[in-house]
Amino acid sequence: MFSSKLVVVFISFLGMISIRKVASFAPRAITTTLSRTSYSPSSSPQQRWMSSDVAGDQKTEEEKAEIKAKREARKAEKERLKAEKKAKKAAEKAAKEAMEKINPVTYLSKEHQDQYEPYGDYTCVMSRSQSGRVFSQVSDLGSRYVPGDTVWLRGRLQSIRVKGGSCFLVLRQDSFNTVQACFFKDKERPEESQRMIKYLKTLTEESIVDISGTLVDADVRSCSIQTLELKIERIHSVSAASSQLPFSVEDAARSEEEVEASQDTDRPFPRLGQELRLDNRWMDLRVPANNGIMRIQSAICQLFRESLYAQGFMEIHTPKLIAGESESGAGVFTTDYFGTTACLAQSPQLYKQMAISSDMNRVFEVGPVFRAEKSHTRRHLCEFTGLDLEMAINEHYMETLEVIHNMFKYIFNGLETRFAKELSVIREQYASEPVKFTEDPCVLHWPEAMEILKEKGFDVGDELGDLTGAMELALGEAVVEKYGTDFFMLDKYPSAIRPFYTMPDPDDANYSNSYDIFIRGQEICSGAQRCHDPEMVTKNLESKGIEAGEGLKPYVESFRHGVSPHAGAGIGLERVVFLYLGLDNVRKASMFPRDPNRCTP
Repeated sequence: MFSSKLVVVFISFLGMISIRKVASFAPRAITTTLSRTSYSPSSSPQQRWMSSDVAGDQKTEEEKAEIKAKREARKAEKERLKAEKKAKKAAEKAAKEAMEKINPVTYLSKEHQDQYEPYGDYTCVMSRSQSGRVFSQVSDLGSRYVPGDTVWLRGRLQSIRVKGGSCFLVLRQDSFNTVQACFFKDKERPEESQRMIKYLKTLTEESIVDISGTLVDADVRSCSIQTLELKIERIHSVSAASSQLPFSVEDAARSEEEVEASQDTDRPFPRLGQELRLDNRWMDLRVPANNGIMRIQSAICQLFRESLYAQGFMEIHTPKLIAGESESGAGVFTTDYFGTTACLAQSPQLYKQMAISSDMNRVFEVGPVFRAEKSHTRRHLCEFTGLDLEMAINEHYMETLEVIHNMFKYIFNGLETRFAKELSVIREQYASEPVKFTEDPCVLHWPEAMEILKEKGFDVGDELGDLTGAMELALGEAVVEKYGTDFFMLDKYPSAIRPFYTMPDPDDANYSNSYDIFIRGQEICSGAQRCHDPEMVTKNLESKGIEAGEGLKPYVESFRHGVSPHAGAGIGLERVVFLYLGLDNVRKASMFPRDPNRCTP
C-alpha cells in the first residue's frame, strides 16, 4: 500500500516536470492560463505544486514598470534613429537641389560676365544697366561675321531638340532669318555640361532667348544661314513662352496646297481657320509670309510717299472727328462729342479740298478711314488705311490720272526690285505673279466698258447703274486679253452713283468726270475732278437730298473765297496689298482687321 502511493507520487512528479518544460516553450496564452490556476485544499499535491511554482514567476509592479520603461526607451531610440536618417536624407537632397538649382541671371556688365552662370533665365529686363554687349543680326552672319567670331544673338526659339548629351535649336530673328545653334556635352566638364543640358530642356518654343557662342562651319539646309552654325557658350531666356500655344508657327506657315495634299496621308497637317488666326493675330503675324505681308504694306506706304514727294506733293493730316458725313452713301460711325454728335471720318475728302483752297496745291495723306457698313465680303473692312491725294489741275483731270499712274508704276517697280526678298517669302505660301501694267495710263471709258459687258452676256439695263463684283472681274479679264495689263482705269461713271462733290461731264450731265482704278479686275481706288464751284456744289447737294449742315457749310464757304480747279483720289491700302499679292481675303492684308463681327484684338 505504501509502495503504491510512492509510485503515484513519483509519476505525478515526472508529469509536473514535463508540464513545466512544455510551459516554458508554450505560447504566452498557455502560461497565462496555467498561472491563473487557483489553489484549493481539495487540489491534488500535483496541482498545489504547480500553483506554487507559477506564483513564483509573477512580476511586481515596479518590475513591470521597469520593463515598460525599457520597452518605451527602445522604441524611442528606434524612432530617433529613423528621424535622424530621414533628416539626413532631406539635407542631402536639399544640398543636391541647391547645387543643381539654376538661378536667375542678372546680366549687368560684359566685364563681369565670368561671374554669371552661362545658363539660366534672366531676371526681368527693367533697364538696370547697359551691359556693353553688341547684339548681331542673323542676316549678317556669313558676311559681316565669319567662322571663329563670337557673337551675341537675340531671337525667338523656333525649335529645339535635346537628346542625351547634345542639343540642336533654331533661332529665328525678324521672322525671316534663321540660324542653327548647337551644344555638346564636354567630357572635361561633365557636371557643368549636365546643368546646361538640364536648362536647355526647360526652354519652350517661341520664347525670346539670348545666345552667345562661336560661329563654326556647317551645312544646314533648313535655315536661312546655311553655311554656319553657332556653338552655344551661353544661353538665357529673356521672355518665356507658354508651353501650350494656340497653334504652331510651323503649321501656320504651310500653304493651302500643302495642307490639302496631306489630308489623305497618315499624318495630315491641321487646318487653321481664319478666326483662330485672327483671335491670335500676334502669333499669326510671326509666320514669315504673314509678317512679309505687313512689310509690303509698309513698303507701299513708303513708295507712295516717295513718288508723291518727287512729284511736288506735301503730306497733310486731317481731322478724324468731324461734325457730319464726308461721304454720302457710306455708313458712318457716330460718337458723343461733348453733348453733340460727331462722326468718325469716312475719308479726308472735305479737308483735302479745303487744303487746295488754302493754296496747298498738291497734298496727300496716309490715315485711317471708317465705314459703318455691314459688309461681310472678303474685300470689305470697317476700318482701313486710306492713301489719299488731291491736286490742283490746269485744264483736265487726266493730269491727275497721269500722276496716279506714275505713282503706281513707281510702287510696282519698287516692290519687285527693292522688296524682292519679302515678295519671295510671301509667294512661297501665297502664290502670285507681279502685276502687269502699261507704260502709259490704260483708260477705259464707260461706254466701252458697257459694250464689253454686253458681249460677255451681262444685262447692263440703261447703262447708268453701278458695276457688280462679277462685272468688274469680267472687265479685268477683258482688259488683260485686249491690252495686256492687270492695272487699268475706268472713267465717266454715271453721275447718279457718284458723290455730291463730283464734277459732271461737260457734255452729258448723266455722266461725270470720275474714275475708278483696278488691279486684277477689282477696284482699289476711286477719284474724280471735284466740283469747285460753290453754286454747283449746293445744287448737287439738293439733288441728292443732302442737307448742308454744320459740317458742310465751311467746306462750301471755302470755295466762295476762291479755289483752284482740282481732282484727286482715295486708295485703300489693304485693297492694294490684298490684290497685288493675290490673297484670298483682305483681312490677311490688315494687321488687326475690323469688320462687322470683329473689334478685337
